[in-house]
Amino acid sequence: MSVRLTYTARRLSRGLADSLVTQPLLRWTWQGQGEVNFTGDLPDFRPSDRETVREMMAGRYLLASKLVETGGTSPFSIDIDHPDWWNNLQGFSWLRHFRDCRDPGERQFARTLVLDWIGREGQFDRDTWTLMLTAQRVLNWLRHLTLLLDGATPEQMKTIQRNLGTQVQSLRVRGGLADEPVEELFAAMGLLGAALCSAAENTEIEDKLIRLNGVLARQVDGDGLHLSRNPRLQLNLLVDLASLRRAATQYGSAAMAEFANRVDRMHEALDALTLSTGEPVYFNGCGQVPHDVLVAVQAHGPSASRRSQLIGGYGILRDGESVVVVDSGLRPPSGFDGEAHAGALGFEFAHGRELILGSCGPAPSDLPESRALFRQAIAHSAPTIDAEDAMPLKGRLFSGPATGPAMDINTAEHMLGLKTNGYASRFGVEIERHLTLISGGTTLVGQDRVVVAGDHPKGHLAIRFHLGPGVTPRRPAGESIVRLTLPDGSVWSFLWEGASLRQDDSVRQSAYLGFHRTQQLVLEADISADHEVAWIFTKEQ
Repeated sequence: MSVRLTYTARRLSRGLADSLVTQPLLRWTWQGQGEVNFTGDLPDFRPSDRETVREMMAGRYLLASKLVETGGTSPFSIDIDHPDWWNNLQGFSWLRHFRDCRDPGERQFARTLVLDWIGREGQFDRDTWTLMLTAQRVLNWLRHLTLLLDGATPEQMKTIQRNLGTQVQSLRVRGGLADEPVEELFAAMGLLGAALCSAAENTEIEDKLIRLNGVLARQVDGDGLHLSRNPRLQLNLLVDLASLRRAATQYGSAAMAEFANRVDRMHEALDALTLSTGEPVYFNGCGQVPHDVLVAVQAHGPSASRRSQLIGGYGILRDGESVVVVDSGLRPPSGFDGEAHAGALGFEFAHGRELILGSCGPAPSDLPESRALFRQAIAHSAPTIDAEDAMPLKGRLFSGPATGPAMDINTAEHMLGLKTNGYASRFGVEIERHLTLISGGTTLVGQDRVVVAGDHPKGHLAIRFHLGPGVTPRRPAGESIVRLTLPDGSVWSFLWEGASLRQDDSVRQSAYLGFHRTQQLVLEADISADHEVAWIFTKEQ
């Protein structure tokens, strides 16, 4: 049985088991076990904003970069077709903004929202009680439990504690039945958080650490990167993992040492995929992330290692003020590839605080009809043949082998070589890409070469370079050069040979501002044996 079929069968069987334990006739057997008191709080290092508190109290909820005005009604009663906003609301990460409030009215408002959620959603519902949402909600309530209970009546305290216990019991019963790997991971994190905050003497902490270590071992590679290869998910995981690590530091066991080491490796992987602009690369479902949260997470990890390296199917070149991150096209394993992008040989290039070349990013969550388009190779700074992907999209998943192309790197010379065979069966060729940073990072040299892998090579090669927001291209009449003016006023030259060039429109998705209208440079040539296209970006002095 193939890996894909095995995963599908396992997912179906777990889904069936989960549906059984959540049936009303069986649900009471675990919902009634929620009479547990918790104390705390778990550490929360994310920044808070008092202005957000004032806005929420005025009925304006800015969550996931979308502003929703409720007109004074409960946000939990609003029907909003924006999944990111809804998930943010249901996960209660916004509670952190209330943690420094000293005004009794503001603290009461936070407690009122929690009690309102319990009144509306306190009974199991498959949408609002997903394992990921439940775990995030549990951890966020535990982070701010003192805030929620301070000033509450005995009945309110009992209601919050009882519902919190029920949610924890839900994670305990359903965590092993998760049909998605990331749901299993969040459930394990939620259970460790609950064990750390149990008011009773708790002997489960070591067991929960061991369980979480086991899940992390299955879902995080040796480089510390989650198998989804999605920097945004990596950040979301580290928000909770770093908090749990700080709370568990007093437990000096072998399991704790293993856990701390894994979290450190995950920090290093996220740092490696962060450009000099301060943004992670837009690959495999990652778009713009909250910069303040990213900075706070990175501040709680080991010192960043700023060097050229290979990590998790990505190649990273760092020299001077420049950073280049290249996606090999490695396909995440089954169960981890729901957000994967066809970015084989695609790269992003930043110098200092300016993004020179990037990707379009994922489609916004409220534009699901555009999701497949933004996952294609044409949305990346990558070569394609006949505008097709090296790893074709079939439905919501990608076909083709799970192994990506081989990469080799010369860290001393900041040279990276990659090759994809994803076009061999359809077009009879493979594509090699070589990238080199020279002159202290002020010059990026690229070579894209067609290698015959069949009897009849065919197709039209296009090599796209999606310019960063605010980068203005200008091509002097009759010259084979394009000058790029960056937002900081610096000028870079782009030269090429072996292809014709055209300019076209492009976009880069911003979680805060929507789509940035940008430009792209496209080099084009017909496929032929050993054809090579050379190009160079160099900073004018």
